[in-house]
Amino acid sequence: MTHETTRGGAKGTARRRVRVGCQGWNYEDWVTPPAGARPVFYPRGTRADRMLGLYARAFDTVEVDSTFYAAPSDAVFDGWKERTPDGFTFALKLPREITHEQRLRGARAAEALEGFCRGARRLGPKLAAVLVQMPPQFEATRENLRALEEFLPLLPRDIRFAVELRDPFWFEEDLLAPLARYEHVSLALVEGPWAARGRVWRAAASLLQTADFAYLRWMGARDLTRFDVVARPRDANLQRWAAAVERLSERGAAVFAYFSNFYEGHAPASANKLKRLLGLPAVEPEDLENQPSLF
Repeated sequence: MTHETTRGGAKGTARRRVRVGCQGWNYEDWVTPPAGARPVFYPRGTRADRMLGLYARAFDTVEVDSTFYAAPSDAVFDGWKERTPDGFTFALKLPREITHEQRLRGARAAEALEGFCRGARRLGPKLAAVLVQMPPQFEATRENLRALEEFLPLLPRDIRFAVELRDPFWFEEDLLAPLARYEHVSLALVEGPWAARGRVWRAAASLLQTADFAYLRWMGARDLTRFDVVARPRDANLQRWAAAVERLSERGAAVFAYFSNFYEGHAPASANKLKRLLGLPAVEPEDLENQPSLF
């Protein structure tokens, strides 16, 4: 498992353990239109094959959604690694075959997990974590708790795993106790329409005493149809989250934080808002216009 290296004062050290990015990088709406009066995110005319390299100039981490649908080939993993600079990291969603189809159970899920992790390791130090995103139908029942308890020991200890549970009844300390047995496993902290923030944070408090990292995700109602502008500002909410992120990082946890376009309407802008609130340098769209990608 890779760990963040830090130097300097306590506050600065904590901030350098925080990585903020977006959920995905390949969005046509992020490309500035030819006649656009203002830069959106990517420069005008940016092709899909150049997006990752440009994205990596603005952010040092990204959550990959495509791995949910199928495990990538070795060539894809190698391509991501080669097209990004040293210090960049990828968070990968565990394939749905494991989480949604097999619901963590059986030999097929175990074999798929082993194969996926074998490929993910090709990223080397660029592998941030793997998100185990369970469906809402994975309810807090005895059968599902048993499935979770039997699955967790299969997670290799050289990789970080964040578990996302969408049934609110999971957020009871006794039900989540199995996660606390593993320092490489954490509960994903999610801002979303199905998650009551206070309940999630209370449940996570004890887990964050044992896990060496925190994994945060900002979602939103899926009623937006364009992702080139902030359509519903949530500045006050982000200020509260920034304070929470500061507390997490000061406790020594590495923090990985990812925004969806559906949170405010334009994930790069949301991520930059949080970075500025945390005192982290933010790369603006104008900077990408003026500095070509080296990757």
